[in-house]
Amino acid sequence: MQTTKFSTLDFKPELLHTLDSLGYHDMTAIQQDSLPEIINGKDVIGQGKTGSGKTATFGLGLLQKLNVKRFRVQSLVLCPTRELADQVAKEIRTLARGIHNIKVLTLTGGAPVGPQIGSLEHGAHIIVGTPGRIEEHLEKGRLNLEELNMLVLDEADRMLEMGFQKSIDNIVFFTPKDRQTLLFSATYPAKIQQISQRIMRDPVMVKVESTHDHSTITQHFFKVDDNDERLMALRLLLLEKEPSSCVVFCNTKKETQSVADKLINYGFDAIALHGDLDQRERDQALICFANKSITVLVATDVAARGLDIDDLDMVVNYHIALDTEVHVHRIGRTGRAGAKGYACSLHNDSEGYKIALLEDYLEQTIVNEALPDMSVLSKKPVSAPMTTIQIDGGKKQKLRPGDILGALTSENGVAGKDVGKMKVTAIRSYVAVNSKVLKTALRKLERGKMKGKSFRARVIRL
Repeated sequence: MQTTKFSTLDFKPELLHTLDSLGYHDMTAIQQDSLPEIINGKDVIGQGKTGSGKTATFGLGLLQKLNVKRFRVQSLVLCPTRELADQVAKEIRTLARGIHNIKVLTLTGGAPVGPQIGSLEHGAHIIVGTPGRIEEHLEKGRLNLEELNMLVLDEADRMLEMGFQKSIDNIVFFTPKDRQTLLFSATYPAKIQQISQRIMRDPVMVKVESTHDHSTITQHFFKVDDNDERLMALRLLLLEKEPSSCVVFCNTKKETQSVADKLINYGFDAIALHGDLDQRERDQALICFANKSITVLVATDVAARGLDIDDLDMVVNYHIALDTEVHVHRIGRTGRAGAKGYACSLHNDSEGYKIALLEDYLEQTIVNEALPDMSVLSKKPVSAPMTTIQIDGGKKQKLRPGDILGALTSENGVAGKDVGKMKVTAIRSYVAVNSKVLKTALRKLERGKMKGKSFRARVIRL
């Protein structure tokens, strides 16, 4: 497909300058088909997989429409999870960095209400949040959407799966009827069609295939007889392939926790990620997986939204997904950015209908392969190369990544190459260090000072 330059669109000069500085010159398929319609004020339904560029699509659309001199809430973006909301807000802030005095506020569940109330009192241009918390602020009169001109539903299919239908309807009630509405979804079930008919005006439908090059993703299918053999198959595949990062997708929260617990008992550096965990547990799981302190993340589809890992070695479908499009979405998380990806799917006789649906969808015959030889059970699971240290201080204490790096690498400290990813939040910070230098790193943080202060540091044991 021939690409089109962002410069061909009638964007504000500051947006074009930012896109140029970020190295964004050519539009993706979903941007090419959606942005002209969005700029013209049309309601748009965009269907695209992870990596299709949809966040930048609606982010640019709402920034183009924004009147920064009018300090009122003009755009609202709804996301299914806090992790995705944080990711979306971060990308919008990046795209908006050439626009002075713009304020993007994140309002999500799992976070204290008090600071959000204070932030709302100071005002914002753009709100990104989860339906439950947005609904709460609206009903308490703390959030005013009278001047809203754009409503965005991101990952709409997942919001409906999570039971947010009623909350979304209540939120729409508080918005002006003449607003512009954008709906983005990886899949397009009947419920999406129903909600679009209720809340949108003559929407333009844009559907694009994943931008992943599936020639870089090799799919492998393995037949198992029962749950014991399914777990054994997972162990054999992990031991043979030795991925440094692998996501195992399960269909239920209970199954997710059970599989993670069993992998841990077998010596794997694994962790579960699902909706029954509290927000802090979910945050720490994502941080530790992203910074290589955990090698295997066992997750539900909903919990894994917002997971942004470019170098994911392997994906395992512990059970075949209930929806064929979800299957494609899952495997599309490996083989990104031109890297080689390895996707495995386990199934039994009772899942034969799912295999048949997948064959129709993929337009190929699925052939089962032999599992790795039992001899690989003699191997030790790959250990995570990094360990995460939590520091009890963050943005409120003016801590920055440079302060943490400086403390770690100061006299008799650790080498810079042994310091991995850092995440600084409001009141806590996380840094990954090479497990071989953990004792030295912990000692430097506990005994040293940052910003002239001492901070408590401890190892995250998940």
